[in-house]
Amino acid sequence: MPITQKQRIAMAAIVAIGVAAGAAVLLAGNHAPVSSDAHGHEEERGQKEPSRKEGQAKVGVAGKADARPAEGLVKLDEATASAAGIGTAPAGPAKLQSAQEFPGEIRFNEDRTAHVVPRLNGVAENVPANLGQVVREGQLLAVIASPALSEQRSELLTAQRRLEAARVTHDRERKLWEEKISAEQDYLQAKTALREAEIAVANSGQKLAAVGAPPASRGLNRFEARAPFDGTIVEKHLTLGEAVKEDSRIFTISDLSSVWAEFAVGPRDLDFARVGQKVVVSSTASQTKVQGVISYVGALLGEQTRTARARVTLSNPQGAWRPGLFVTVTVLGSDQDVALAVPVDALQTIENRPTVFKVVPGGFQATPVQPGRSDGRNVEILGGLQAGEKVATSNAFVLKAELGKAGTAHTH
Repeated sequence: MPITQKQRIAMAAIVAIGVAAGAAVLLAGNHAPVSSDAHGHEEERGQKEPSRKEGQAKVGVAGKADARPAEGLVKLDEATASAAGIGTAPAGPAKLQSAQEFPGEIRFNEDRTAHVVPRLNGVAENVPANLGQVVREGQLLAVIASPALSEQRSELLTAQRRLEAARVTHDRERKLWEEKISAEQDYLQAKTALREAEIAVANSGQKLAAVGAPPASRGLNRFEARAPFDGTIVEKHLTLGEAVKEDSRIFTISDLSSVWAEFAVGPRDLDFARVGQKVVVSSTASQTKVQGVISYVGALLGEQTRTARARVTLSNPQGAWRPGLFVTVTVLGSDQDVALAVPVDALQTIENRPTVFKVVPGGFQATPVQPGRSDGRNVEILGGLQAGEKVATSNAFVLKAELGKAGTAHTH
């Protein structure tokens, strides 16, 4: 059916209206209330997010400041510090005594050490002394049966009997000569025989004395080895029934109330370490220290070590210095002035750094420092501390322990 002109105009009008309506909808979505709402939401989100971040930052900073004190600060009031025995003193100038350390070793005092030898061949019949036993002078150590001693005592007894007979003959001949009964020659012969008998007795007695055996004993062959002085048996080389020679060292006794601290001195240090120089001997195994003086410096250098031996004689009443113990011998020299120093007890090691605890308001602040020379009493401070600043000088280890506790608590 053919479309009329009127129908064509109506259809074109409908299409035009649809296109206009669609364009209107598109324009409204881009610019009208939808655009305003979208822009508003964007602005609101842009404002809210920065404010939330700032708030979180503020809370985080405040929480950190409130939960943890300043780094290295130990909060401690004066009363608590005093109760813990923590003393304080200002850092300042001091005199340090120059010193030089030498490695050494405790040895027996050879002037008070004896090697007991029997001086006679024989066999051990009794050995009452034991290793490590403290003995007194003259105390019995061992009994040795010696044939040689039996012969010497027999010789003495024979000489004594001859002396008695010679004395009787002498007295008789003298009386006969005085009464003009016998000739003077007989009297002189008796007198000579008496003198020879006396010499024989004295000679036999000296032989026994040379081996340390008394003239009389319960047995002619019985030799008693006795302690030469008060001391401790540090070596024993004798058992019951053992045969010994005259030069065998059956016991070694040492008076341990006095020992030697020996150390080696090189050629460069011989002018520093001299006889009479004051020293401090300290043990490498404990905190034991003792003062003394150098009693001997060798006049010759060793062929192998090229050093001279020096020694310090130490009193050892408690037996703390045991022979064989390694020690450090600090030879003290003249005094030297330093600009800034603190007591050596004030210096602590925290995280492998030398540190002192400086007095600050409210407690003690751990302050790393740079130490210098030390004489065992004071230590020089080269950096990290100013003159006049107070530091903990005694029981500073208590503050170190408290700082460690605070760090552990914060970690957990």
